[in-house]
Amino acid sequence: MHRIVRHILLPVLVCVCFFAVAFTPVEVLGCRNRGLLALAIAGGSGLGALGTAIVGLQRRVQRDAVAPWWAVSTLILTVPVVGMILLA
Repeated sequence: MHRIVRHILLPVLVCVCFFAVAFTPVEVLGCRNRGLLALAIAGGSGLGALGTAIVGLQRRVQRDAVAPWWAVSTLILTVPVVGMILLA
């Protein structure tokens, strides 16, 4: 259960936050604030994806059984970055 929370639910929470900000009406946050918030979340998610990719590769080299969980985290964390590119 701990791995599911750490590697799936927390990255999905970042994705939900990104899309919640991205699809919030402009009247609520303002255009600039909404864009900066979405950029900050996507940037943090991108850095997190880079970090999980590095850890996943290290674990894969060590032939650790946890390596696929890190790959899943990486894939989920790249969603806001792709979303930022497509929505911008």
